[in-house]
Amino acid sequence: MQNPLTRLLRRLLALSGIFLSFSCADLSKSSGLAPAPPPQDPRPLAEPLPDPPPEPEPPPSYATLAAAGDNLIHKEIYQSVLRDTVYHFAPLYAGIRPYIEAADIAFINQETPLAGESFGYSGYPRFNSPQELGAALADAGFDVINHANNHSMDMGEAGVLATRAYWDALPNIACLGIHQSSLARQEGQVIIEKNHITIGFLAYTYGTNGIPLPRDKPYLISLTNTAIMSQEIDALRKRCDFLVVSMHWGNEYQSSPDPAQERLAAFLAERQVDLVIGHHPHVLQGISLIPRPGGKTMLCFYSLGNCISAQTQDPTLLGGLAYVKIKKLPPREGGGVSIEDYGVIPIVTHYERNYTGFQAYPLHEYPAGLAARHGRKLRGGGFSKAYCEALAAQILGDRLIRHNPFLPGSAD
Repeated sequence: MQNPLTRLLRRLLALSGIFLSFSCADLSKSSGLAPAPPPQDPRPLAEPLPDPPPEPEPPPSYATLAAAGDNLIHKEIYQSVLRDTVYHFAPLYAGIRPYIEAADIAFINQETPLAGESFGYSGYPRFNSPQELGAALADAGFDVINHANNHSMDMGEAGVLATRAYWDALPNIACLGIHQSSLARQEGQVIIEKNHITIGFLAYTYGTNGIPLPRDKPYLISLTNTAIMSQEIDALRKRCDFLVVSMHWGNEYQSSPDPAQERLAAFLAERQVDLVIGHHPHVLQGISLIPRPGGKTMLCFYSLGNCISAQTQDPTLLGGLAYVKIKKLPPREGGGVSIEDYGVIPIVTHYERNYTGFQAYPLHEYPAGLAARHGRKLRGGGFSKAYCEALAAQILGDRLIRHNPFLPGSAD
């Protein structure tokens, strides 16, 4: 039992503790001092992660297109390449092959049917060429073959279907302008994708040399008919970045486009076509940029002349290989498509005495000595390399190309 004095001392100690607690709290409030912070973790704080770098802007996409004019295989040509029952057409294109191979897409107007041996081979006026020619074109690098031209019906309906079947059997070849059925024409529109750019192709011809299409098969060959063309162009325009139309038109041997060509070109521009590849006159014609609705332009090669032929008029011996560089912007920049550059490489059809030694040469690579042996020259014509250079400069102006523009880093 505790005595009274001990109990008194304990009460005094308790009261003093309470007084000190209140005094300390009042002192901290009146002095404005904050309570002591809690003790800190002695370990260093991790530095914040940097923001991820922005994704690099993808560069524009590019695709190049080569286009040749009339591949007009006269009897003299296929007879000259016959060796031991085999037709060897490859040497005809050896001179332009480096250009064709280097292009992303290469077009040619195959003027003559390739219906097969059973139809009999023939030259002017109703052609049928050996099918070995097709293999040579594919081997040279051509992958878009046009047959919408005035000789499409030379072997009749059966010849059209046989020609189409031949091309359909070759891999990686697109055939334009001739069709097996109405459904095939509607659903078989050609779209080729290169380097993320989709390029659509259509083709039309003014006629078939008076040979009518079967009444129940108006779809067989794509004839120039603006109502049908509008439907087909509008349908394909929605499905591709860049739209090409091949036109077999104009007057033969005329170096300037006629009013009908100009009207059709304006119609095609109105329908938002990007590029027109013209042929049929067998001579070079000029190049135009034609305004389109919305501010863009349509590039029109009115005629690329002959790729190769056995014709004898001096202007028909000079043709052209069109060069077109297509550009597509990345999505962040709108994804717009335009023509970055264009021009024409002049090419010469060479042949010698008695229609031998046929070959197409780029004009700037054509040896003057070889030109002196040209069959046309030997027959007393005015043909020469200088003549071809002057004619090409007159028609093509500053769009004349004297190098291989399809090669990376190529320049004059």
